[in-house]
Amino acid sequence: MNYQESLNWIHERTKFGIKPGVKRMEWMLEQLDHPERKITGVHIVGTNGKGSTLSYMRNALNYNDYTVGTFTSPYIEVFNERISVNGNPIPDDDIALLANIVRPVSERLMAETDLGNSTEFEIITMMMFVYFGNVNPVDYVLIEAGLGATHDSTNVFSPVMTLLTSIGLDHVDILGDTLLDITKDKSGVIKEGIPLVFNVKDDGCRDHIYKVLDEKNAKGIELERDIILSQNGEEFSFKYGRFDFDDIKLDMLGRHQQENASIAIAALLEMMERGLVKLDVNKMIQGVESTFWTGRIEKISNRPPIILDGAHNNEAVDALVETMRETYGDKKITVLFSAVKGKPLDTMVYKIGMLADTFNVTEFDFFKAEDGEILFNAIDHPDKHFVKDYIDYIKHFDGELLLITGSLYFISEVKKGLREE
Repeated sequence: MNYQESLNWIHERTKFGIKPGVKRMEWMLEQLDHPERKITGVHIVGTNGKGSTLSYMRNALNYNDYTVGTFTSPYIEVFNERISVNGNPIPDDDIALLANIVRPVSERLMAETDLGNSTEFEIITMMMFVYFGNVNPVDYVLIEAGLGATHDSTNVFSPVMTLLTSIGLDHVDILGDTLLDITKDKSGVIKEGIPLVFNVKDDGCRDHIYKVLDEKNAKGIELERDIILSQNGEEFSFKYGRFDFDDIKLDMLGRHQQENASIAIAALLEMMERGLVKLDVNKMIQGVESTFWTGRIEKISNRPPIILDGAHNNEAVDALVETMRETYGDKKITVLFSAVKGKPLDTMVYKIGMLADTFNVTEFDFFKAEDGEILFNAIDHPDKHFVKDYIDYIKHFDGELLLITGSLYFISEVKKGLREE
């Protein structure tokens, strides 16, 4: 298969849906002599904040001259972003090479076992392990979980550090419909003796995490207990153990980003204390401060301001609304919103509606995209509109500020459409 044929084969596996469980992954990895055992990896799980936290760690390590592989989802502009080295998507030829290695094993899985077909996400995860384990080894691999944690296809390796960025109500049809249910799933990534750096607000969830940490003889490093973050507008100070940093100013806006950066910094410092990495801490902070992660309160125009943010559940919307009020509270905000099926639409649009002076909805070309009429009817706002051609609307926007949000998949299509224009 060439590159395009490889992509077609990977994407057509979406028809096999989402199938939680790691048995298919374990079988395929064994056939390939366990490439996942050859990496030095960090596992990052959580409802929101995984991508940003991963990016802070990656940039801090890059500033210390380490080569870092990353595995993230979804991609925003090109598929190859899913597997990157030092923030750069791997080449097309490498995608084709990996697909040609993994496909025969996937076909044998179906022919020789009763485990069923491998899913799209499992195939991409396999490609990542093969790439960093066999094809292109790097110093560190930062791996973002897909859906959940315990039964996610990434939960098949032994990390040197685990991070839990947040707990929120998302994918409740699969993970459970209470915060504690979701915490039980997420805490399945806690490994024997491996530290967990985490940010969890709910007391019941926190209690469960400490119970699992105790069972696994693993150290817990908690934001607001072990990691002290003091916000001062756009700057913050950080304290963990013997380390103390003042006047940290991120490129990315919002208190939630300061929290993400803090758990990333604490994880790196703990790795350093354990002899897993050597760091110039000043370079580490410089790397964190300069980190950028596409689609997270990303300004793509200054006149007028046009901002993209892939807030795709209630917790992400809360963080977006708080940040927009802090940063752009003096402007009339026009919203352009679209989402995928299965999201808590009523509460999401209510919260965004409190921010919006004008509330526009649209629909985009994606198999999971929600119908435009359903989106429009979910909104109770005095100035709401349906936008048919969202690219044309963005190009000709002349209001005070345009906020484009609702789904990272929508943000991806917006970026693609603007690039083509």
